[in-house]
Formats: sequence, structure tokens, C-alpha cells
Amino acid sequence: MKPYIVCHMMSAVDGRSLTDGWNLDYASDLYESTAATFKADGWICGRVTMQEISHGTDYPKRLASTPLPRTHYFARRDAEQYAISIDPRGLVAWKSNTALNSHVIEVVTKQVPDDFLAYLRSIEVSYVFGGELEIDLAAVVTLLAAELGVTRLIVEGGAHVSGAFVNTGLVDEVSVLILPLVDGRPGRPSSFEIAREAWKTPNYLKLASVEKTDHDGVWLRYTKI
Repeated sequence: MKPYIVCHMMSAVDGRSLTDGWNLDYASDLYESTAATFKADGWICGRVTMQEISHGTDYPKRLASTPLPRTHYFARRDAEQYAISIDPRGLVAWKSNTALNSHVIEVVTKQVPDDFLAYLRSIEVSYVFGGELEIDLAAVVTLLAAELGVTRLIVEGGAHVSGAFVNTGLVDEVSVLILPLVDGRPGRPSSFEIAREAWKTPNYLKLASVEKTDHDGVWLRYTKI
């Protein structure tokens, strides 16, 4: 059974979502406090975001003496919360198996190097295979529900991962925290980015709530029609 999935984003009034240069000291805390209200079993981010969180640049090589089987590996099944990293090629160099007090689960393809898998095992980072060459998000979230009992997941970006979840019809609720600024820089990502060749159809939503937050933000919540 598929978990309930919330996509929680933060953006400027003009929809830009990359926060560098905004100079709003409260923004991160406001985003995290609103995200915490969902009480999710796990939070999901893409490779770029997770590389920023991991603070790692590379992992040791030549750890695998023999080919490793392409089977799921769960170092923990009892974590209070999971940090789920969508990392098809195995590029996030974790320093430990914990990110923001959550147990890390790498979602990779079967093409990742054996050394990467061996490294994850050495620091007890869990990993699951999302596909041969590409990640099947529907299969991944169903697997996490079946294996770990997760019932609620929150997708926290970046824009391409959020776009992929919406584009595949997996998102049950869209939550957008709008901050009181206009970015205006050209070429900046919006809350959701979908490649032109992958785009299927708009996702139509129903407004569930509108709330003014501290610091003149607006928190919009929509549910899937």
C-alpha cells in the first residue's frame, strides 16, 4: 500500500525556490516547523540537496573485493524517522548513517559501483534499488511501506525531485510556504521542475487551508482532486 505523500516546498512570491541570497534568518526554521506538523515517518530529498546535508565530497574506493548482490539492505528497521536520498548514480558521500536525526536510506539504481555499496554498508547506511537504470518512485515508496511500515512521507525537494513525484501522480498533498520577497532572477528553479519530454499533464488541486505565518509568510495547503 502506498504511503500518504506530502510535497512541502518554500518559495518566493514569484515561485522561485532556490534560497541563496535571500538573507532571511528565520526562513529555515519556519520551513522546518511547518514541515514538522506533518509528523512524517520519512523525508525525501534529491541528490543535490542531500550532498549539501551530508557535507561529504567523496567516499573510499576499493572496498568491495567481490561484486555485491543487487538486493536491498536495511541497516535499521526501527528508526523514528528516515532520511531518504534519491541518488540514482550513488554520488552522495555520507559521513555517517544519520542526517538531521534521521536514519539514512539511499535510493539507487543497479548501476551504482560496488565500492559505493560497500561503503554504505561500512557506515551502516541502508540502501534500496529503485530500478535498473532509472528510479521507479512508485515502486520505492511501496517498498518502504512494506518493509519499514512507513505510512506518511514528506518530499522536501529539490525542484526536480518534487516535480518527479507530482508528475507520477504520487503526491496526495501539496504544501507551499510563500515568503514575503520577490526573487526575480532569470533561470532560477521554481518549486516544481519537470523535463519537457517527461511532462504528462497538470496536477489539479483543491485548496485545503490558507494560513498567515510569522514574518508575513503565507502557508498554502492543497489536496489532490
